[in-house]
Amino acid sequence: MVAQAAREIRDGERVFVGMRLPLIAFVVAKRTHAPNAIGLFELGIARDEPATELLYTMGDGPNVRGAVWCARTIDLMGLLQRGEVDAGFVGGAEIDRRGNLNTTAIGTDRARPAVQLPGSGGGADIASLAGRLIVIMPHDRRRLRERVDFMTSPGFGDGLGWRERMGLRGGGPSVLITTLGVFRFVDAHAVLVSVHPGVDVERVRAETGWDLAVASDVRETEPPSADVLRIIREYDPSGFWTGRGG
Repeated sequence: MVAQAAREIRDGERVFVGMRLPLIAFVVAKRTHAPNAIGLFELGIARDEPATELLYTMGDGPNVRGAVWCARTIDLMGLLQRGEVDAGFVGGAEIDRRGNLNTTAIGTDRARPAVQLPGSGGGADIASLAGRLIVIMPHDRRRLRERVDFMTSPGFGDGLGWRERMGLRGGGPSVLITTLGVFRFVDAHAVLVSVHPGVDVERVRAETGWDLAVASDVRETEPPSADVLRIIREYDPSGFWTGRGG
C-alpha cells in the first residue's frame, strides 16, 4: 500500500499528507521520483523535506523543526480554497463505489448510531477542494459498501456531474488503494485495475460490498522495489505505522 501510495505523488506537487501510511508514502516519494513535492499537514505545517525522525502526531517536534512554513490550520485550508493543493490523502470507516467516505457514524439512526466516529477533521475540505483525492483503506465488505451510512467527505455523490452541481472545485477521488488492490475512478465509479501479489480478482469481489467493476486489462500491482523497502524500513524501523509491509 505504501509503495503504491508513493507512486501517486507527482514531482513538484503540493500534497496534503497527514499521518500513518501517507506519511511514509511521502517519504518514499521524496527520496525516489518526487524530490520537489511539498508535504502539507493540517496542523499548519508545510515541509519540503520529510522530518528526520518518525512522527507519531503532526505536532511532534521533528515535524516543526526544519519546516518551510509553520502557520495555522486555517492558513492551510486557505491554500485549498485557492486551488493551490494538487492532491490529498484521506481514509475512512466506509467508502462506496462513487468514492464517498464516511467518518461520522455507522448506522442510519442519527440519534443513536451503532458506532459514533470522530467526524471529518479536515477530510471534507480536502475531498471537496484538492485537485484529486488519494484514498487508502483496509479492504473489507463492511468498509467497501454499496452506500455509505453517512457522507462525511464527498466523492462523486450520486454520479457524473454531481460535484459540479454541488459547486465543488476539487477533482474528486482518483484512486482507492486497499490491502487487496488498486481501484481507479472511471465515469465517477471505482474500477479494479490491479490486485496485489498473492490476491486474485475473486477474493477482491468477495470482500467488496458493491458489484465489482474490473478493468479489461487488470494486472498485478507492481511490488515495492528493494530500494523502496529499504526507505520504508529505515524510516519506520519498528513497523509502528507500516507493520513492516510495503
